[in-house]
Amino acid sequence: MCLFCKIVNKEIPANIELEDENFLAFHDINPKAPVHILVIPKKHIAGFNEVDAQTMADITPFIQTLVKKLDIKQSGYRLICNIGENGGQEVMHLHWHVLGGAKLKFDHLSDADPKDFL
Repeated sequence: MCLFCKIVNKEIPANIELEDENFLAFHDINPKAPVHILVIPKKHIAGFNEVDAQTMADITPFIQTLVKKLDIKQSGYRLICNIGENGGQEVMHLHWHVLGGAKLKFDHLSDADPKDFL
């Protein structure tokens, strides 16, 4: 069973911010912004390439409710879904990072040279 499934099953504690019958939002243990929440489907889906359209449709209002609750809807936030090893996905359970609470930088690509990736 994956780490996030254990959180869903309450086998591992998490600082839960929002929950409904299908989704769970909890604080990242290694935050990269003043607000850093992970949003996951409770049903195990390995990654974005395996997600169905209905889950995507259902998670949208959940995330919109979350950002309103976190009071970052108006100021703005970043929504990230890392996909696969090269995309930076570390836990093979579909999840989104919701980052906000400050003006976010994009430093990791600001000085990237495309030649380094070709």
